[in-house]
Amino acid sequence: MSSAFPWWHQAVVYQIYPKSFADGDGDGMGDLAGVRACLPYLRDLGVDALWFTPWYISPQADGGYDVTDHRDIDSALGTLQEAEELIVEARDMGMRTIIDVVPNHVAADHPWFTAAVAAPPGSPERHRFWFRDGVGPDGASPPTEWVSPFGGGTWSRAPGGGDQWYLHLFAPGQPDLNWNDPEVRAEYEDILRFWFDRGVAGVRIDSAAVLMKDPTLPEVGDNVTAGGHPFEDRDEVHEIYRSWRKVADSYEEEKLLVGEVWLDDRDRLARYVGPDEFHTVFGFEVMASPWQLTRLCAAIEDTLRTHERLGAPPAWVLGNHDVTRPATRYGRRDTGFSFADKAWGIETDVQLGRERARAMALVMMALPGSCYIYQGEELGLEEVEDLPRDVLQDPMFARSDGTSPGRDGCRVPLPWQADVPGLGFSIVPPTAAPWLPQPVHWAALAVDVQQHQPCSTLKLYRRALRLRRRLFGHAEPRVEWMDRGPGILAFRRDSGFRCVLNMGGGDHVLPAGSQVALSSDSTMPHDERIIRPDTAVWLRT
Repeated sequence: MSSAFPWWHQAVVYQIYPKSFADGDGDGMGDLAGVRACLPYLRDLGVDALWFTPWYISPQADGGYDVTDHRDIDSALGTLQEAEELIVEARDMGMRTIIDVVPNHVAADHPWFTAAVAAPPGSPERHRFWFRDGVGPDGASPPTEWVSPFGGGTWSRAPGGGDQWYLHLFAPGQPDLNWNDPEVRAEYEDILRFWFDRGVAGVRIDSAAVLMKDPTLPEVGDNVTAGGHPFEDRDEVHEIYRSWRKVADSYEEEKLLVGEVWLDDRDRLARYVGPDEFHTVFGFEVMASPWQLTRLCAAIEDTLRTHERLGAPPAWVLGNHDVTRPATRYGRRDTGFSFADKAWGIETDVQLGRERARAMALVMMALPGSCYIYQGEELGLEEVEDLPRDVLQDPMFARSDGTSPGRDGCRVPLPWQADVPGLGFSIVPPTAAPWLPQPVHWAALAVDVQQHQPCSTLKLYRRALRLRRRLFGHAEPRVEWMDRGPGILAFRRDSGFRCVLNMGGGDHVLPAGSQVALSSDSTMPHDERIIRPDTAVWLRT
């Protein structure tokens, strides 16, 4: 990769949800020992960095995003020493480590919150959080009627009685921190240093836009002005991230800050990226775009244009631990994504969705910028939508009174071997079933099966990532759009290679002399002059 760019500009980052990646001790739960055993798999896949969702001590009220201690590893996953050794081992194989930091809230058993519950109203301990008196007789009603993205309200009565309530934008087990408190700010700057000192190369910031709250606690009105929402994208939040960037920039090797920022307003989103804040933010607009040519082109162009004026590369993503898997999304009548649209029993053509997901992977990898692969996408895994309700753990399911299936369907443990119990999720003789049951038909998608199939999704990803590094590692971050006719998305990179995606209803005939370097079509070999519907190719000039 060209030395003209920082390491993260065109990096391929593989997201690991540790509970579901690989089980190293046979207890049915993924862990760091499992990841370490599978590092050669990730190296051979061709990724540049590993992003770990929270691996810290947690009561698991929200899949680890309720953190008790940001400086230690949950015992179900391993130890701090194992994490330190993993960081070194991955780096020796050419892969950097990115960790998740959760700044909006902590776990309900965090020592700070335990002390706050025991302290009286108005105390310094309670000032670290958002404790407020209830309204109405005996303070029986919450201070506001804010609605949680998990469903339900955002306030719970303070444990131990009394008239006070505490704020939690997410689950009750995730009390929100008060970022007006200097102790909170100092604590998280120290957490960054703790992990940077241990060799971590970057940080993904969870729910980055919701840290600051209006202390007057107004209701969310119909005419909220930019920067004036009671708790979303408030102007004051940027002061926090400017201080974080100073911490990152104090290290000799540049440390990446990538933000999870869900905002429709591109100008507001752009405020988070720059030489004194985040290096980049995720390109959720493309991920949420439906399988429709004009919408997808507009999303790509908008993302490129926004980042170009910021002098920053996009961070492309098709899915993650929160989002319905692309092999499922692209097989539906409504192929976009919205948390509000998650529901049971949506008709899905998984094979069609898988072909489109393969095609979109080639589009994503051909675009300038970094790209993020969520574990299992390289296997073509679909959302598991028939999990027994009694095994579901996601608070989105519980707090919606079961009307939403939640996010467990994209967190089912990976299939490694077709013919062993648990599909090889445990790398030692298993003593327990995987913590979420895997579909029986995933045996056909297991790693040991796909690595011997020339047109498997795993082989496609390996070829694409190898070719991407060779083709685009030294290319300028520019895209030239090409007109190939109705239903065709096509662009050229400075390297001379072209990417063509057929989103139309019929075959697309390539011009004479075109050479296909790579095709997403799983039915190859076939006439390489033809791009079938729902297929993408990379072409040599």
